[in-house]
Amino acid sequence: MRLNLPQDQTLIGESPAFLEIIDQCSRAAKHDRPVLVIGERGTGKELIAARLHFLSPRWEKSFIQVNCAALPENLLESELFGHEAGSFTGASVRRIGRFEEAHGGTLFLDEIATTSLSAQEKLLRVTEYGSFQRIGSNKTIHADVRIIGATNIDLPSAAERGEFRHDLLDRLALDVITLPPLRYRRDDILLLAYQFGQRVAQERKWQSFPGFSGDMAHSLMQHDWPGNIRELKNVIERAVYHAEDEHEPISVLEIDPFDSPFRPRPKIQKTGEAPVPSPAPSQQDSKPLDYSQAVATLEQALLKNALESNKYNQRDTARFLNLTYHQLRHQLKKHGLL
Repeated sequence: MRLNLPQDQTLIGESPAFLEIIDQCSRAAKHDRPVLVIGERGTGKELIAARLHFLSPRWEKSFIQVNCAALPENLLESELFGHEAGSFTGASVRRIGRFEEAHGGTLFLDEIATTSLSAQEKLLRVTEYGSFQRIGSNKTIHADVRIIGATNIDLPSAAERGEFRHDLLDRLALDVITLPPLRYRRDDILLLAYQFGQRVAQERKWQSFPGFSGDMAHSLMQHDWPGNIRELKNVIERAVYHAEDEHEPISVLEIDPFDSPFRPRPKIQKTGEAPVPSPAPSQQDSKPLDYSQAVATLEQALLKNALESNKYNQRDTARFLNLTYHQLRHQLKKHGLL
């Protein structure tokens, strides 16, 4: 199944997990309320957000995108809500915010979990009343905007930790679309790989794309793809660009371009030893020690470092930590790393 979107963006897949998400997305596009898109890095959250907009009644209006993680806290609120001239140092002229620009359309807030609690409070007001104020102004502005938020973290857990407002989460979570990682869409791996390969072949002015050798296709299917579709795209592009004969199937697979015997290694870890997580707070710290939180922090750091050391291969990571595969999966889920 291939779905064309504006700006030459394409959603491709035929696996049951993919088709279920497409159906859910089509249903959510019909209503005019907020939607949350949750998924690991590289799973295509931006494409789903675009589909939600362009299949909605707002499709002829603006589709404005903001990466909340790309802006410091003091600039994000100005970016979203605008500011008046002289409202802060450097604000020499009035600035229209993204909510005003998106009036009548959709505002896609990528990495919404990184927003400050202050910004979240203003977002809550917009979702509830459709109104806000520019920084430095007492004038209330009304904007008809549909919000689509995206993140790769577990928002209910963030809310329990006090990092995300419960009331805002309730307002945004009318529909929650959770994207499956590529390792749960194995039927789509070769479809996507072939599509990416064709694009590079066209860029190289090849007469046709020769496809992949049997060994390479097998390797593509066996890899867990921790970076998901984005990682697969990079790997295929690298393989096709490095190929020398346009008539021979692509057969050389380089998943990690940094893999080299001369690669600098971390100084804090010796071969065969478990990664050393950040030290726990000492008894001399001024704040009381939360034992449960300290243990959870240590376990999470250990899991993250072990995953990174084993190139995010979960079976290798389980062996590295002397756990069974299912024990590792349980721990990853417990700490929100899946």
